[in-house]
Amino acid sequence: MHDKPLSKLAGHLLNRRAGASRPARHRVAPDAFGLEEAKVLRFTDGTLDAAGEQRLAEEVAEILPLNWSLTYRGKERLHAVVEHLGGESGLLRWLDRHPGLPRLTARLVALTSTLDRYSEDADVVEALCSLRAQNPPPAELEGVLPPDTDAETLSAVSYRVEELLFERHPQDAARLALAATDWLRNIARQATSASGQVGEMGDLMAHLHRDIDEAGAET
Repeated sequence: MHDKPLSKLAGHLLNRRAGASRPARHRVAPDAFGLEEAKVLRFTDGTLDAAGEQRLAEEVAEILPLNWSLTYRGKERLHAVVEHLGGESGLLRWLDRHPGLPRLTARLVALTSTLDRYSEDADVVEALCSLRAQNPPPAELEGVLPPDTDAETLSAVSYRVEELLFERHPQDAARLALAATDWLRNIARQATSASGQVGEMGDLMAHLHRDIDEAGAET
């Protein structure tokens, strides 16, 4: 995974604003998922073997999209893993070292966190408003984006990617992510008076597009 997207996530991944995603009224209760305590303890004390670590990475990947709604015990175990890995960037790098769902999830979570951050940026929202008509979203985003372009536009994409991950449809999440990153990259390129934030968004979307495409091909 490129370091540039990771460098923008400090403090945003596990402490996301409460409204970053829509209510999970149609989702399975997160109590049905979790991390095995014994496995977490062996990982943090350095006695977990390679096969066990791969499975732990898969378990973390399964719960990470909805970490904010875990039970207290689930959050405590996830926090132990994160602390052992040196923080949020360390967590994503660790997941990225494990092929399959962990690597793809790490890169998709990097995208959703980035989209949530830019959804609150006035310059980015203005660019979307002014250029959406000239550069209509691809078919993959139909039914995902709200009709009006505002602060909810990017959050809607983030929400749908998370929802697909939680519902165990990682390839569908990857296809949606690739369509979104390509669209936003083109929006940034066409912004004639692009601010530094809009240009930065385009750069990050290009990095994330390559990362997600690569991980999706391996899954």
